[in-house]
Amino acid sequence: MPLNDERPASTSSGEDQGSDGESSSKRCDSMMSTSDLDCSRESFTSDCSSKHCTPSSSPPKVLTLDEVMESARDLFHLSLAHEITVNGNFHMEPASLPQDSIWKLVRDNVHKAFWDILESELNDDPPEYGQAIRLLEEIREILLSFLNPGANRMRTQIMEVLDMDLIRQQADNDAVDIQGLASYIITTMGKLCAPVRNEEIKKLRESTDNIVTLFREIFRVLDLMKADLVNFTIENLRPVLQNQSVEYERAKFQSILDKTPSALDHTTSWIKSALEELLSATVSTEQTKGQGKQQRAMPGPFQILNTAFVGILTWDYERSPLPETLVTDEGRLREIQWQLQRCQAVNEVLLIVCSTIGGPIQGLPSLSDRLKRMTSVLLDGMHSPNFNLEKALEGVSSQICCELNKSLTERSYPALTPELQATLRGQICSITQKDNPIRTLVEDRVQQYFMALICDPKPKVKLEQVPAGLTAIKPELALMGSKFISLVNYNRTVYGPFYASIIRKLMFSDSPPAASPPQDTTHESVTSN
Repeated sequence: MPLNDERPASTSSGEDQGSDGESSSKRCDSMMSTSDLDCSRESFTSDCSSKHCTPSSSPPKVLTLDEVMESARDLFHLSLAHEITVNGNFHMEPASLPQDSIWKLVRDNVHKAFWDILESELNDDPPEYGQAIRLLEEIREILLSFLNPGANRMRTQIMEVLDMDLIRQQADNDAVDIQGLASYIITTMGKLCAPVRNEEIKKLRESTDNIVTLFREIFRVLDLMKADLVNFTIENLRPVLQNQSVEYERAKFQSILDKTPSALDHTTSWIKSALEELLSATVSTEQTKGQGKQQRAMPGPFQILNTAFVGILTWDYERSPLPETLVTDEGRLREIQWQLQRCQAVNEVLLIVCSTIGGPIQGLPSLSDRLKRMTSVLLDGMHSPNFNLEKALEGVSSQICCELNKSLTERSYPALTPELQATLRGQICSITQKDNPIRTLVEDRVQQYFMALICDPKPKVKLEQVPAGLTAIKPELALMGSKFISLVNYNRTVYGPFYASIIRKLMFSDSPPAASPPQDTTHESVTSN
């Protein structure tokens, strides 16, 4: 760890969480070179025999506990490396427990007992130093862990001043200078800490508390310094990981697959469902055109994978496990889904208002913006299991009626009649129904928008080209589209060989998935890449 005057101004991040998505998108984009995408495309048409390019096809076997634990460690390392790579704001914080948790209660009681024993021993006549020596020994090890490999002079000094054998001899003769050792420890911490901790060190130097309280504060600051060291290491490791992230993550996943052959089961089911959906849509189209079954064409591999990725936007996390290859991005994908659900609901409400009221509110962008902000706030958190959407929409409709009456009155239009207000409320509240035509229209066009982004080799050009009827949420869609496409492109580059192997097996097996009658027309607009 660099000394105080050798390190960056801060080793911990203070950015808002909202910037995480933008930073993540930039990180993913910077790692997605043209050659990476070309390699991903070629993997669908080539039979690569490299171990890291073709999923293992080992027969099922009984896993030992050691193999399970090793796979768990590989998954942890894979997840950590992925998070460091794609999330520029990722950093560690000192561990904290919920205020009312039993774990915090137990920890606090154990710590209190330790410090009470230390205070009791030091207050004895003559003083006892057993706890104090164990404390100093732990502090010495922590200070040594902060040193760079070449800091031999500092290492030697710490070992000489905090010589445990010498301190034990001094304790036997009641000659331990606890205050002097504490002062040296604080001075050494000042040399090793990040500049952001200078104020904490200053408070320690100026502390007038008793020695036990001072050591408690020393340990608190040492915990902060340990987090700083981890964050400093992360910042230095990030560029290396970004340069080698694709190969590293692919190799790590292959290692997991070698130990756990079933590690692609959910991914296979996910891709198979997309293939079945496309086959169903093909059957429906052919029946409409009166074509024979023998003329049916199999969808292309990119069409299958694109359809699978779009399906993640409406994934039911409670009923279906996420594909294994997407687990490292689950938090980001959930966030995009939640934001998309709220934006769709806001857009549906605004479409209903415009179609119901019509002329008197046309050409009033300020009114539309007010209604949009108000609706968005009232629907915040609609993804929560405890959120009552029907009740929230009732509140939205009431607020909208008040806002519309106010705007109409200001411009000498008659206020909304009770009958029209009741109609507006009923239509707004009806968007909770899955077969609501406005809801269906908005959801279909959102799917079309994301499918167009995924299919286009230069999606940034199409971010602002939203389908008709979605203009009200255009900025939000563009932001979500950018985040989602970055995640998809990076994921496809890392796991493309695995996807290629699964799709080849599904498309060219002796018994490909049968086309079942279509359940809905959500993806009828899917086009081949």
